[in-house]
Amino acid sequence: MTTPTQQARHARAAVAALFLTNGAVFFNVVPRFPQIRDDLHLSNVALGTAIAAMPVGALLAGLFAAPLIRRYQSARLAAFGVALTTVTALAIAFVPNGFGLAAALFLFGTVDAVIDVAQNTHGLRVQRLYGRSIVNSLHGVWSIGAVLGGLMGSTAAGLNLPLTLHLTISAVIFSAVALTAYRFLLPGPDESPTSPTTKTDQKPIKSAAVRLLAALGILAACGALVEDAGASWGAIFLTDELHTDAATAGLAVVAMQAAMTIGRLTGDRAVDHFGQRTVVRTGATLTALGMAAALAYPTVATALAGFALAGLGVATLVPAAMHTADEIPGLSPGTGLTVVSWLLRAGFLISPPLVGFLADQSSLRIGLLTVVAAGLITVVLARVLVNRPSST
Repeated sequence: MTTPTQQARHARAAVAALFLTNGAVFFNVVPRFPQIRDDLHLSNVALGTAIAAMPVGALLAGLFAAPLIRRYQSARLAAFGVALTTVTALAIAFVPNGFGLAAALFLFGTVDAVIDVAQNTHGLRVQRLYGRSIVNSLHGVWSIGAVLGGLMGSTAAGLNLPLTLHLTISAVIFSAVALTAYRFLLPGPDESPTSPTTKTDQKPIKSAAVRLLAALGILAACGALVEDAGASWGAIFLTDELHTDAATAGLAVVAMQAAMTIGRLTGDRAVDHFGQRTVVRTGATLTALGMAAALAYPTVATALAGFALAGLGVATLVPAAMHTADEIPGLSPGTGLTVVSWLLRAGFLISPPLVGFLADQSSLRIGLLTVVAAGLITVVLARVLVNRPSST
């Protein structure tokens, strides 16, 4: 095993700091959604539609991430992009209506999409210096950042801290972390890993590959729907349905992200031992049963447990779908991964207005049945995943 240089170790710590700040910035806002909705006099569907503007921006900006990285380098885009997201998050405190909220979240989504590609690009660059996988741990750090941001937001809500002051504090702290981390990232342009570049005749994509990509895309979208349910609706569910205080309501997203963090940090071992299909199916079953129990018997304890089980259950789902897509025979390199990534973002786009619509037509308990449905769909479609457990 290659011993990493001091520069590589510093770069790993720096890129991990960027993953952490990227997770923390938005999740500082999430626990304040009930207040934002009420202050702007929005319905649930209006709030969901405004939140959906963020993945719309991400979908559009994702088209330009690669050329921007080639031009400006992943280190600059990731670090300065985080600082820019803190400003766009702060703008949420000043929006006058739902349209303004949608515009701020759209801008946040466009910047975040580029950051996502840039920080992963730089993380993979550091990984090549290590000679072993470190990317999963970086995504685990992102989840830790999301938990940290959720706790900050919940505390601010519980203290009735003005949204402007709260998000200003968040902007100062995480901008400082990101800009400090920039000093320790790898210098120079980003180069692709060396590999043979032999040209092959392009072949039409077979219908079997198309069907497999569709199934994998649905799986990724199910993962997005579950994760979005905790981020967009967890605090509102505890506020509206269970009448909790703001600090307690904010713990819904914290519970989900904390459980997801555990799942991501331990997921590699589970997948190596049992295989992706088995781990994803087991997790999807936990998601469906946990959320169903929480909705059938709603208390603060069951709700937090339900969101936690949902987060734990989908922790390995999206990586599994992406890994399988990347290994579909007959596709050009990166094609499967690109398609699944886009459908994942489509899941984030569809989920908020869908749950909001169902909530306005009936109740948020009915809207959150989409999480149960996503778990059941995953159990069925997980058969398309590769399943290669180790022999040990």
